[in-house]
Amino acid sequence: MATSMNLSFPESDLAVLTLDMPGKGANILSRPILEELSVNLDRLEERGDLAGLVITSGKPGIFIAGADLREFLSSLDAPDEAIVDKCVLGQKLFQRLSEVPFVTVAAIDGICVGGGAELAMWCDRRIMSDGAKTELGFPEVKLGIFPGWGGTARSPRMIGLANAVEMVTGGASIGAEEAHKLGWISQIAPVDRLTDAAIRLIRNEQKSKDYLADRERWAGPIDISETELGFLGATASAMIQQQTKGQYPAPIAALEVMLGGAGLDVNAALDLEARGMAKLFGSPVNSALLNIFFLTDRNKKDTGVDGEFTPQKINSAAVIGAGIMGAGIAAANVKRQVVTALSDANQKALQSGVKGILDEVSFNKKTRKPDLDRAIEFAPLLNATESDAEVASADVVIEAIVENLEVKRQIYGRLEPLLREDAILASNTSTIPITELAAELERPEQFCGIHFFNPVRKMKLVEVIRGEKTSDQTVATAVAYAKRLGKSPIVVNDGPGFLVNRLLLPYMNEALELIVNGAQIKDIEKVAKQFGMPMGPITLYDMVGLDTAFYAGRTMWEAFPDRISASPILPALVKAGRLGRKSGLGFFSYQNKKKRAQPDPDLQQYVEPYMQEETREFTAAEIESRLFLPMLLEATRVLEEKLVRDVRDVDLGLIFGIGFPPFKGGLLYWADTLGAANIVEALKPLEDMGPRAQPTPLLLEMAAAGKKFYDS
Repeated sequence: MATSMNLSFPESDLAVLTLDMPGKGANILSRPILEELSVNLDRLEERGDLAGLVITSGKPGIFIAGADLREFLSSLDAPDEAIVDKCVLGQKLFQRLSEVPFVTVAAIDGICVGGGAELAMWCDRRIMSDGAKTELGFPEVKLGIFPGWGGTARSPRMIGLANAVEMVTGGASIGAEEAHKLGWISQIAPVDRLTDAAIRLIRNEQKSKDYLADRERWAGPIDISETELGFLGATASAMIQQQTKGQYPAPIAALEVMLGGAGLDVNAALDLEARGMAKLFGSPVNSALLNIFFLTDRNKKDTGVDGEFTPQKINSAAVIGAGIMGAGIAAANVKRQVVTALSDANQKALQSGVKGILDEVSFNKKTRKPDLDRAIEFAPLLNATESDAEVASADVVIEAIVENLEVKRQIYGRLEPLLREDAILASNTSTIPITELAAELERPEQFCGIHFFNPVRKMKLVEVIRGEKTSDQTVATAVAYAKRLGKSPIVVNDGPGFLVNRLLLPYMNEALELIVNGAQIKDIEKVAKQFGMPMGPITLYDMVGLDTAFYAGRTMWEAFPDRISASPILPALVKAGRLGRKSGLGFFSYQNKKKRAQPDPDLQQYVEPYMQEETREFTAAEIESRLFLPMLLEATRVLEEKLVRDVRDVDLGLIFGIGFPPFKGGLLYWADTLGAANIVEALKPLEDMGPRAQPTPLLLEMAAAGKKFYDS
């Protein structure tokens, strides 16, 4: 049987334990790995002459990528005591690293997170490489739990309670320099001399015996006054509440465990940790966030097609259109070292686009401004041109111009004869059917939609749109290309609004219907945000631009007039020049100094003419149903029409595309928690709304059979 740990002895009294899971791209802490670690520690403890142990990884760029989350799934329904036992098992194993009769050092190169960070933390000392990928952290709160193998108990004693609280409750990773400043590690070493540096550190500790003093100190209570503890608790609690809005229980639970364990010895603090972890494990939020983790993991491996196709390598790209989207797409390419041509007939737009691209790719997070040296480094990757000939050699050409079918077709007619025979031509359109755009092309099989979302630098989602004649090879190449740019692509068959906009519009449209029915804008906004949306639908209208929203909405109004009708409110506001944030007035006013949304009493004159004769007040529950059930029904129609290959693509698309609340696990995952039969029942009070609130055949079938979306 292949082992995942190799024990070697570079010197007679020094051991090096190298983690290297065979056939895996990363080391993860599964039960067999933990058992193997225990066996190796037993073997080493039997020796009486050992000076030290170095724990390192045989995988470049990855130390340990956390625990095996698939093992977690089998325990989600386990009783609390069983979870406590699992935590205690890991705690006691790792704690041995701080009790064995020799110095232990973790030599970290690459990613060291979750259980990997806890293993390293229990060693007497840690060193990190200067590699670009090297980082450590506790991301567990992003999964609705917190570290359960000693992270909340040991780290405050090592780096101070305030620093540990920030790391554990925030879930962010830190690099080697920050880790060194905090005292998390003893030193930073070059990758190729990491083990040698660890051995020297062991020899130094042999002489100084400092590690023994730290073992004793880190086993006791934390030296902090009641006043300091109270102040830290109050400030950290307020900050967590502000960030989570009370929708993610793990950070505040971690804080309580860390504060409660501060005055105890480490063993008592570990007991608090295990019991606190058990309360969170398997909770609705934990289960939902685990679902998102697995959605994302599946997406990383998904080729976008059924069957095996080797994607064409994309080493060069051309972007047609230097506007906001075109420049954003070009910047995404340059940032990932893809040679990029940016083309626009407007010289002024081209110059502005180039400046924006170089500013973005050279932005320094520390100084909060563009870095000239980095701009010079990236500049050779970007070629600005007004000539079609300059884009002819690109592997992929992405059109990102105005949403006008004929103008786009004219550009394709000019470009296609110039392109290489194996080149992919794509559109960034968000509204025009890909099949219509491809109607006059000579090679429609090499044409698809590659729809980025705005702002490109922040939005992970890309919709790869398959037209009627788009080949599998083209889709596979577009998916691989989007991943090279650091995006999460989902494949969508051609249809009005594609996926995200098609599901977003019923939600947006219903907000306007609620207004004319008598609901207050402030109540609509409040309910949406309490549900977990990043902003309310009315604020989103203003942010997108009411003119943009109106024209984008026409696609859906024309395609589905039976259930989505054009609200007269939008054209009335657009006609009055109230375009949203960009014009200073929309549904809200942005004319204060900070341009923050403020209610505008003048809005009523534009809304009043369209109010129903009989209006009424709405409860929060009614508003929530009106906003989100039509979105859910549209998702069932998408599944009936087979616009996506998997229900998980719907959930991933909405989480990354519109910020659907992660703590609900995705739209269809949330629907499964409600149950199809309960959803059908919840739709009955809305039946006077007509087709847009009627259960679909798929939903009725699921309700009758007791099925779930995630059963498939």
